[in-house]
Amino acid sequence: MKGYKCKLKVILAEEGIRQKEFSKKTNISESTLSGIINGHTLPTFQNTFVICKELNKPIWEVWTEENE
Repeated sequence: MKGYKCKLKVILAEEGIRQKEFSKKTNISESTLSGIINGHTLPTFQNTFVICKELNKPIWEVWTEENE
């Protein structure tokens, strides 16, 4: 079964964006964003779209496939 690894934490660090700031820009609650970043929550399609759009990155650069 395939899983997905979220690279959002690394991307935000590389871009110098704080999680709280990104939460406000994307209108995603801090707790939801934290859950997504830490792999505890799967993002909705809408949140995935907003995250990728705000970062100007395709989905495969933010989430990578991995085998479990």
